[in-house]
Amino acid sequence: MTVRRPRAPSGSRRFLPIQSRRPKTVGSGRRPVQGPALVCRLVSVLVVTGTCTGVGKTVVCAALAAVAAARGVSVAVVKPGQTGVTGGEPGDLDEVRRLAGIDDLHELARFPDPLSPAAAARRAGAPPVRLADAADRVRALSAPENAGTGPRLVLVEGAGGLLVRYDDEGATIADLARGLDAAVVVVTRPGLGTLNHTALTLEAMAHRGVQLAGVVIGAWPDDPDLAMRSNIRDLETIAARPLSGALPAGAGALDPAEFLVAAHRGLAPSFGGAFDAAAFRDGYGLDKE
Repeated sequence: MTVRRPRAPSGSRRFLPIQSRRPKTVGSGRRPVQGPALVCRLVSVLVVTGTCTGVGKTVVCAALAAVAAARGVSVAVVKPGQTGVTGGEPGDLDEVRRLAGIDDLHELARFPDPLSPAAAARRAGAPPVRLADAADRVRALSAPENAGTGPRLVLVEGAGGLLVRYDDEGATIADLARGLDAAVVVVTRPGLGTLNHTALTLEAMAHRGVQLAGVVIGAWPDDPDLAMRSNIRDLETIAARPLSGALPAGAGALDPAEFLVAAHRGLAPSFGGAFDAAAFRDGYGLDKE
């Protein structure tokens, strides 16, 4: 039996989650392809999500912003829903400001409990994040009149993973990316368990028709263990493309000048950096043994 979602009343706007789409193959064994030259576009919108919470989304978002700004790109960063932070405490965008020196920052909602945006809003007795409003804000920020005469990059940092709910109807950052026709940067962990988490995230994106901009390891340690080294090639197989970056563990504690150097080294040329996926694979992977 087919269950039909009721239509929104006339005149109202609702950002409904994407339902069934024809799945696309992820990690099918096809020859890896390079990501799009995103920094060369006049106006780009990138959504940054993770395979889980705590994987380094904010640091990667700051790295993308820092490298773009250093190349003369006008950068804005949007956080649709900040959770786990009270009104007077610094949030994720404050970290982006500190690391990347970006001031065009837009936090659209804040809830004190460290929960999903939907659950945090319920607990606070506050209205949930409206992703339709977030989409409108991103479109306004990426409009030609805000881009000036040079290139413009709008980064959108999600909360938690790809399918974390923003409201009780189940809207997610994947729906926002699809609605904006924006590519998604997936930040992942290097260690044990990351292959399953990354594969599930990429399968969910493909099922929804969301474009992958690249997979970035959020925190690569100085002394990676066996699983981490083994995972390099498998992550590339899952994504059907080379890694798009690997930031060093502890990058968030660097000062802005040091962070820019780390960001440039840790992000692929498609993001304006100098990360060499083949050299990284050869240097750390198990194939050299």
